[in-house]
Amino acid sequence: MSKQFAEDSIGLLRTLIAIPSFSREEDKTADAIADFFQRSGLEPNRQGNNIWAFNKYYDPAQPTILLNSHHDTVKPNAGYSRDPFSADIEDGKLYGLGSNDAGGCLVSLIATFRHFYHQENLKYNLCMAATAEEEVSGKNGIEALVPALGPLDFAIVGEPTLMDLAIAERGLIVLDCVANGKAGHAAREEGENAIYKALKDIEWFRTYKFPKESELFGPTKMSVTVINAGSQHNVVPAQCTFTVDVRVTDAYRNEEVVEIVKRHVSCDVTPRSTRLKPSSISKDHPFVQAGLALGRKTYGSPTTSDQALLDITSVKIGPGDSARSHSADEFIYVNEIYEGVELYIKMLEKLI
Repeated sequence: MSKQFAEDSIGLLRTLIAIPSFSREEDKTADAIADFFQRSGLEPNRQGNNIWAFNKYYDPAQPTILLNSHHDTVKPNAGYSRDPFSADIEDGKLYGLGSNDAGGCLVSLIATFRHFYHQENLKYNLCMAATAEEEVSGKNGIEALVPALGPLDFAIVGEPTLMDLAIAERGLIVLDCVANGKAGHAAREEGENAIYKALKDIEWFRTYKFPKESELFGPTKMSVTVINAGSQHNVVPAQCTFTVDVRVTDAYRNEEVVEIVKRHVSCDVTPRSTRLKPSSISKDHPFVQAGLALGRKTYGSPTTSDQALLDITSVKIGPGDSARSHSADEFIYVNEIYEGVELYIKMLEKLI
């Protein structure tokens, strides 16, 4: 039966590829997913462009596992030589925008959900959620949906990992920094040069080593990426602004990193957001152990996904290869979808 579900899902993926679904414009693919759920007897719910369903014998007294992947895409890479919305299968490859990131993961999780949907006496409930706005870390995707789902114990986030287990993911903070001085004429000993004040803090960002390091990622990394100051050559600048990109590891929470930065620099520091959190899961977690027993590897993922917006234990795993994401002539191997469904089912069977 799971093979038939996988075949159905490949058909669904071809349908989704043919429908443009750029972030915040996913209403038509949401329609198609809801229709597929309805035709498959899965009783879909909808919030905005997010579609979800619970297993038939949902028991509120049981913990719940979230199966999640996204149906939005980036815009086509300028290097495309094929029609990005033509879901052609050639030499075992299914081509098309979103085929690899993350359509193959999404439809594999849907097939897995269908496999368990009618089973009684499971130890966990299952919730399948096809969500929006992942590619832009939007606020109307998984972040908005989670409160409607009730308590969640664990999440499997579908992203292309070659079905290896990403047991940690870096978080991201962007800091806007302002060094304030005092304007004056450059020809006289006037003013207080904001650039010189900023340079001291920039050097701190370049050289500071956080005390704790991640087992998988090593140190938290900070990079000054943008700087602006001055209006004309003969005026001492009163303000210098700069931007810092901070890649946070699972050794810290985002809020901790911001507080450490503020204690060490003299400039004004404003994080644009602390929403994109680092995440990690123990290698001893039963799902991870099930994957290891099936010959899968564990690693730390440098890319950000909807894991960053979840406050529950989660793992990122799915068919396809992250190296193909956002590339021209994107594709996924059809066999990767079959393998994905098989492995998802085998790993979940160890839990439920």
